[in-house]
Amino acid sequence: QERHMSHVMVQGGLTFLCMADEAAGRHVPFAFLEDIKSSFLSSYGDSCQQAVAYEYNAAFSSVLAQRMTYFNSDPGADVIDRVRGEISQVKGIMVENIERVLDRGERLDLLVDKTDLLQGEAFAFRREATRARRVMWWKVRARLAAHCFSSLTRFRVCWSV
Repeated sequence: QERHMSHVMVQGGLTFLCMADEAAGRHVPFAFLEDIKSSFLSSYGDSCQQAVAYEYNAAFSSVLAQRMTYFNSDPGADVIDRVRGEISQVKGIMVENIERVLDRGERLDLLVDKTDLLQGEAFAFRREATRARRVMWWKVRARLAAHCFSSLTRFRVCWSV
């Protein structure tokens, strides 16, 4: 059993009426009425106030047929459904972006950990390098002292003979 709903819009003494299946909801029929109202008023303006019944029927029936076809078949006709679809797409993109940011955050945490480890190793390397330099400095001084001592000993031996 088909059920129909009547949708009515009144402006300036003009009544715009649309009968639609109950399944069409409210958005599409009222969008259709708003579209028809703006088309009719832009075409005929205030002259429609003095018109006799069916005066614009022949001229405006093609516009009605074309707009009915559009609103019955084009999914973009329902602005709310179209906006919901766009919001759904934006939501999907935002979820992907958040996942990327979280992945990037995890990689940054790993990088910070590696940097801390590298900094500790650099500090240990510097400390060991300083210790090795001092050890080498003392070894050089000890060899120099030994060389000087052996030279002095030779020199004394040479003088005493």
